[in-house]
Amino acid sequence: MNHFWQSSLLLINLIAFALYGIDKAKARMHAWRIPERLLLTCGLLAPAGSILGMLVFHHKVRKAYFYLAIFAGFILWAAIDYLILSFS
Repeated sequence: MNHFWQSSLLLINLIAFALYGIDKAKARMHAWRIPERLLLTCGLLAPAGSILGMLVFHHKVRKAYFYLAIFAGFILWAAIDYLILSFS
């Protein structure tokens, strides 16, 4: 179970990181963009990948609500991790 949990967490963080890179590339090409709602959801579900994507691609770094979503995501995952470790 623990290996599955870690693999899942890694996968969703890699996807979030890639989505920030794709959206930045599309912004430069003036192409169709990934909705902010999806990027904010990534901030909640995959905060590590999202913050790395923001910093590496320098994308959405001026938007305070992205930082709030990522902070909430870290708190969410810390609570989930605490619950999993306390019951196993």
